[in-house]
Amino acid sequence: MALHLIKLCVGVDSIEELESWRDRRMAERRARGEPELSRHVTRMTPKRAAEVLDGGSLYWVIRRVIQCRQRIVALEDVTGEDGVMRCAIVMEPEIIRTAPAPRRPFQGWRYLRAEDAPPDLSDPRAGGAELPDDLRRRLIEIGAW
Repeated sequence: MALHLIKLCVGVDSIEELESWRDRRMAERRARGEPELSRHVTRMTPKRAAEVLDGGSLYWVIRRVIQCRQRIVALEDVTGEDGVMRCAIVMEPEIIRTAPAPRRPFQGWRYLRAEDAPPDLSDPRAGGAELPDDLRRRLIEIGAW
């Protein structure tokens, strides 16, 4: 069974802003002739990498609410400009919206068991797939969803 990661999406206020950031990075990668995959570099490497790579996703917490996820395709060791080893979480570029799930702030990333992960909005259990993005965002902001 897949094991997921959960991470705060710091500096991003909406899924649309995350998508815009992703689009800019994809254009840069395309211009350099690199594969069009999303990457997020973090300090710690998951010790349970095999479980994460068995269908896991990175669930993004935006404004204290899990709102979307990206499928993880690889975990790569990278060396930062400061010479410190880090982990690049490599993901498919598709951002999949999920049912909102409130989360308290935390540092770094955490494991998220499959049974604790919110369903995708396309899943009938989630509801709200037909709502306009601005209405969904407002419902989340006021705590109604």
